Amino acid sequence: MHGISDSMAAFSAAGERSLRTFQGNSMTNRITAAAKLARQLASQPAAWFATTRVSARAVLTTAQHTLTVLGISALVVIAALFARPELAKQLSQTFLQEPAAEAPAVTAPPLSELMEAPPAAPVVNNAPLTAEEKALLGTKKQQQWVTSWLSKRYRVAGDAANMLVSTAYLTAREIKLDPLLILAVMAIESGLNPFAESPVGAQGLMQVMSKVHHDKFQEMGGVQAALNPVANIRVGSLILKDYVTRGGSVEAGLKTYVGAAAFETDDGYGSRVLAEYNRLKQVSAGKKVPTTTPPMLATAPVAQKDPAVASNDKIGKADTQIAGL
Repeated sequence: MHGISDSMAAFSAAGERSLRTFQGNSMTNRITAAAKLARQLASQPAAWFATTRVSARAVLTTAQHTLTVLGISALVVIAALFARPELAKQLSQTFLQEPAAEAPAVTAPPLSELMEAPPAAPVVNNAPLTAEEKALLGTKKQQQWVTSWLSKRYRVAGDAANMLVSTAYLTAREIKLDPLLILAVMAIESGLNPFAESPVGAQGLMQVMSKVHHDKFQEMGGVQAALNPVANIRVGSLILKDYVTRGGSVEAGLKTYVGAAAFETDDGYGSRVLAEYNRLKQVSAGKKVPTTTPPMLATAPVAQKDPAVASNDKIGKADTQIAGL
């Protein structure tokens, strides 16, 4: 009995020792884990501070290099401005330039004002047409056909073409010259462009040499009226009438008009004008004439010669018949 009791006591004592040993090991493990965690927490701020120092050093280095480059560039610019003062002046004008004032809006004048006749323009004759004038001018319907055809052929606005044709007809009635011949010359000379100007100074619809015929523009305000459509048509028609009368034929008059009276040929100028005249005649007669035939504008006129030279030229009278001549 005593032996059993002793064995039980020994076993209990051994269990208590084992329990104390297990508890001790567990406590040691906890302490070890806690120490390791503490070391990790302590190392993180040090690593952060080390990384921050590296980044700050890189930023400072980059800033230093940037300032160095800017400083060198500034020195180069200053040296260039010192060597070339005109560059400094241009830069100062560029940066200190005052803002440009806004240009006032420009309103285009109405077409009627652009085409308005000068003060000395011929007054419309309201007297009834004579038989000769009726044959010369034709009917209102024929004039409309001519206007429409020219507008399409030369791509001119209908209103503008009507004013140009009307002016040509009024001038033709006054000076007794075929209006279709006037229009043919206008078409070949300028393509119905009232602001055309050649390299030698011929101006306007009929390419009048205003410097040569300045006296004819005096009653219309001077040579500045050369680009006025009404003045240009009137002066050009008077010159053409005079040349045809003195030359004795339409061909001779056209040759003098283009400035080739002293030359053997007019480079086909007269043929082009008369071809356009014949087309206008067909249009006026109510025939369908294509508007797509390429019009051949006059070449740059040759320098005008003394009228005495043209009057001395012996040019035979051609068979071409122009109304009013």
